[in-house]
Amino acid sequence: MKFELNTPGKIIFGAGSLVRLGELLSHWGKRPLIVHGRNPDRAKVVQGELAKSGFEAHLFSVRGEPTVTEIAEGRKQAKAAGSTLLIGIGGGSAIDAAKGISVLATNDGDLFDYLEVVGRGKSLSQPGLPCIAVPTTAGTGAEVTRNAVIASPEHRMKVSLRSAFLLPRIALVDPELTYSLSPQVTTATGLDALTQLIEPFVSNRANPATDGACREGIPRVARSLQRVVEDGLDSAAREDMALASLFGGLALANAGLGGVHGFASAIGGMFDAPHGLICGILLPFVVAANLEALKLRASTSPASVRYDEVGRLLTGSNKAVAADGLAWLKDLRQTLNVPGLSSLGVEKKHIPEIAAKSAKASSMKANPIDLTVSELEGILEAAF
Repeated sequence: MKFELNTPGKIIFGAGSLVRLGELLSHWGKRPLIVHGRNPDRAKVVQGELAKSGFEAHLFSVRGEPTVTEIAEGRKQAKAAGSTLLIGIGGGSAIDAAKGISVLATNDGDLFDYLEVVGRGKSLSQPGLPCIAVPTTAGTGAEVTRNAVIASPEHRMKVSLRSAFLLPRIALVDPELTYSLSPQVTTATGLDALTQLIEPFVSNRANPATDGACREGIPRVARSLQRVVEDGLDSAAREDMALASLFGGLALANAGLGGVHGFASAIGGMFDAPHGLICGILLPFVVAANLEALKLRASTSPASVRYDEVGRLLTGSNKAVAADGLAWLKDLRQTLNVPGLSSLGVEKKHIPEIAAKSAKASSMKANPIDLTVSELEGILEAAF
């Protein structure tokens, strides 16, 4: 048995933890660049609080999942401001942007030198500026991952910048920051968290350390996602989801993902659609296709046994099997009113292009079984 475990330098979890931010940053200089999403309000509050301790923080906004152009502009602004560290505060997009800017600021060349799939895939040679990740959603786990998802509009793809240098120095997870999320965002990010716990657990790269994170995280989503969609101020459920998201990030960073995220890479690059919603739409259909493919071509695969365990973790029944877990996922999709692919603007004429791009996505490599082009197209057909 051989595996590696990559984690941030420090993880701080707990309600009210944001108040510690100033003390945690002091030894990295006083000029942070705060990267945030569409709404600058929370970043401005943090900027004001840091100013009381002598920090001169500058703000940089990303409007969605960061593009190649936005990362280049962020590097430019970080250098102009003399920034000594990056703070990513927001959802996965803001955190991924902060991570991308932090390494591009210290490495020569442009982003295409280092991007996989659409770029040259070179290895980063230098550590980035210190990066602190403060998630305000509970889904992506980006605060503990060693990649940044970046959109390349010219290729109509979302791909990863990947390196151990992208791991934040500190992941500060304060569940209170998620209390104001709308039911829609809570649903989408929660489904992303669930996907990022199930896919690493059945991945062909699963290991004992990530298994523990998944076994701890899946039941938390199972008992709390619907609760927190119905009542965003349910503190226990918010804590469950923040912790599940954190565990999902640790799991995917060390065991990979699978077919759902392979599709999400392609669909997210072609359509302006929330990543978590894409995952929620596709999860039951990818699970169903994997189970059928395993039955036909790899009936002795350990992934079949793992899917049985997923069934038990989701339902809470020690008699459950994979089919029960799949039924639970389908019921959840219906309960949360998750729409079909057509709601994202996807049409059936796009199926061949999406399937072809998905087959090349890096996440697809960790899927528990290789899916044929026909099977990939069948998943998309079913998800309409």
